Amino acid sequence: MNLSTILYLPFSRTAGWKELQQRQVSIPAVAWLVVVPLSLLPPIMLYYAGTHYGDEFITGFADRPWRHITTILFLAELLTFFVMGWLIRSVVNGYGMSISYHDAYLLAALAPLPLWASSVVLAVPSLLLNVLAVLMALCISCSLIFHGLQGLCQQRDDDMAAMSATYTIMAAGALAWGLLMAIVWAY
Repeated sequence: MNLSTILYLPFSRTAGWKELQQRQVSIPAVAWLVVVPLSLLPPIMLYYAGTHYGDEFITGFADRPWRHITTILFLAELLTFFVMGWLIRSVVNGYGMSISYHDAYLLAALAPLPLWASSVVLAVPSLLLNVLAVLMALCISCSLIFHGLQGLCQQRDDDMAAMSATYTIMAAGALAWGLLMAIVWAY
């Protein structure tokens, strides 16, 4: 699988999904090779922004214990991966479609990739730019889930079920993301 196929995943129900499904990479391998390294990116970038920009970014930003916050954020991201894999499978099966545990966890590993990648923008001390990057990443993540459900569930004739499942999964993901951000700001 080449890079252009991977970049095309959020925009197509066919490009790359079958190839990913047929590889049958184990869930622990997906967790160790994709989730753990890439979920380190947001805590590292948040720590960098918190310790280097301080109040230039947001008032009161410098006074936070970033070492503890970013550690909790990293552990929460790992926990969220496992919960989201279970949730994806439960929601999809509840909407009359079918997805295996392997494919549900594969989608749970791929869905946050745009959000994790958007944390690189924290290298720039602009709140507006960071908010725009996160919103764009959220849209791409939503599209990735929708097209992933279409590609992995073999449901071509019932896009409404895939849209409804995507909406439910994204709502749960947004709730989890909101809780993660609440941890960051409340700590």
